Amino acid sequence: MKQLNVNRKARRSLRHKRLTNRLKREDNQKPRLVVSKSNNHLIAQIVDDTVGKTLVCSSTKQLKKTATVATATLVGEDLAKKAIAKNIKEVVFDRGGSPYHGQIKALATAARSGGLKF
Repeated sequence: MKQLNVNRKARRSLRHKRLTNRLKREDNQKPRLVVSKSNNHLIAQIVDDTVGKTLVCSSTKQLKKTATVATATLVGEDLAKKAIAKNIKEVVFDRGGSPYHGQIKALATAARSGGLKF
């Protein structure tokens, strides 16, 4: 599906929809770790798609910091700590259509080192 006249936001939305649908099809028994990124903040939450509820959430808003690679690491560690406390050990990583580098990669690495498997 090649669309040349679509802006950057729409392309990211298409990638996110495609990735999310694939993750829901393949690993429907595991909760999803969803990462949302804006210019100022980074939000990560673990969602159970079978029930449609957010199980655990962490963000730079809660930490009262702006989004950088260092704060993404803090968000990943905080999310992993909260997930382990709720007995969630395995998740599926949904990067939200963003490329896997920078803040997204730092959050994923910190969550893995905190004890989550994906």
